[in-house]
Amino acid sequence: MPFLLAACGTAEPGPRARPAMWLVEDDDTRIYMLGTMHALPSGTDWDDGKVAGAITAADELVLELSPAELAAAGRVFQELAPRASPLAIEARLQGKALIGYRALETSGRNFGADGLDDWAVMVLMGQRVAQNARLSPADGVETGLTERFEAADKPISGLETAREQLMLFETLDPAAQRALLTRAAEESGAAVKNVEALTAAWGRGDVAALAKVINEDIDSVPAARKAIITDRNRRWSAWATRRMGRPGTVLMAVGAGHLVGADGLPAMLEAEGLKVTRVQ
Repeated sequence: MPFLLAACGTAEPGPRARPAMWLVEDDDTRIYMLGTMHALPSGTDWDDGKVAGAITAADELVLELSPAELAAAGRVFQELAPRASPLAIEARLQGKALIGYRALETSGRNFGADGLDDWAVMVLMGQRVAQNARLSPADGVETGLTERFEAADKPISGLETAREQLMLFETLDPAAQRALLTRAAEESGAAVKNVEALTAAWGRGDVAALAKVINEDIDSVPAARKAIITDRNRRWSAWATRRMGRPGTVLMAVGAGHLVGADGLPAMLEAEGLKVTRVQ
């Protein structure tokens, strides 16, 4: 989710990455599906090879959030994040989780968690981990693609709105929200190392490693996996199936976790009888 990672950085020479990409095609329609990282180390080189060809060939870009929706995400977060009444973080987390939360919080500004819903605290923790790992959305795939397509005067659209995306968390039942927050806090000591491993796997196009890391994280809360991964993939695969009914070439760029595993977009589209080929 693009809004979940927000840090800052400057462009300078960085690592080389060759992320996984698939092609869904028929006689007159091609949809390239590129797995993205919303924030990356400064200067990461990810946009040559087959990806460069897809960018050039595509008539349009489809992201999780359009540029306008991404710009609105901060305002929507501020609307949805507050609790009806404050609740101290000590009443939500204990033991290892509370220790981990405190350690992460002290690496920067106070989160102000007492006045926020559990899911919103988790979002802020994710942003802090991204900052500590020196990841930058300015160097993320979506930012780079948006710049390229805007410069070429090609249309850019989104699969969902910022409100829809954040409501996925807002509408999770309280037990699922608390479980996600607790896990994030308990694992916060290793979070930077885990994000670095995830980024490295993405850069190698190692879908098995990506699936393992993502599944270990979200499978602990099945309700969250259903809402955040599986159900969204079903909606997006339905969109892609409909889009195959019109001619043209599309670059569809979504978080890499949506393209791996048995409930990933390539697997879902293959199950619908479409021709899906991994091209990078």
